[in-house]
Order: sequence, then structure tokens, then C-alpha cells
Amino acid sequence: MKLGYTLLYVNDVPATMDFYEKAFGLEKGFLHPQKGYGEMVTGVTRLGFVSHEVAGSHGFEYKKQTRDSEFPSFEIGFVTDDIEGSFNKAIEKGAVVVKKPESKPWGQIVSYVKDLNGFLIEICSPVGS
Repeated sequence: MKLGYTLLYVNDVPATMDFYEKAFGLEKGFLHPQKGYGEMVTGVTRLGFVSHEVAGSHGFEYKKQTRDSEFPSFEIGFVTDDIEGSFNKAIEKGAVVVKKPESKPWGQIVSYVKDLNGFLIEICSPVGS
């Protein structure tokens, strides 16, 4: 078995894909013609977005993430050698500052932002760098 994708349930799939392209430099991979599902190219696995309308058709309840959600339940991590530049670019493109870049005792530089849906994004250096 292998991890194929991570899916986030969002209000507006095309707007979210545009944000991830502009803020994090990801390439758009696929957008369904009805715009309820899309994927970003992220290497071996894909980062996908599912509209709340499509997610609601799955037959189970879930908690909607919003930009105002207080406590995130997970994070997406983007690893880069240019933490400061990547962090600033994300903010310029509409991400919200959660934690500015800081050095950690294990040698990593870590920062956090929220995307336009309120999901927590870590922008960091490789572990042990």
C-alpha cells in the first residue's frame, strides 16, 4: 500500500488551487469540469481539494474547516531551503501569519500560516538542516 493523496474539503476548489499555485508555487494537475474536485502536482502523492458539495455526497458527517477555526487538527508541511522567501510569498498571496520563521532546537527552521480555508500550513527547512 502507498499514500496516493491527501484531500482537503473546501468551499471553492478553483480558488483554492489558484491560491496554492500562487502562494506555494505548486502546479495544477487536474480540475474536474464541474469544479468540485481538483489536484495539485506535489511529487509522488497529490494534494487534492474537494468541494463541500461533493464531500457531502459521501454519506458521512465531517467538521468544516474555516478561516476562523481556532484549533487546527492537522497541518500540511512544505519543505524549502528558502523559508523566509517562501513565507513572505505566501503572506503576499493571502496566507495569514500564524508563526513567523524560528529556529528549533533540532536544527530546523519552522514557520506557520493559514490558507484561505483556514488550514494550517508549515513552511520549513528540511529536518536536521
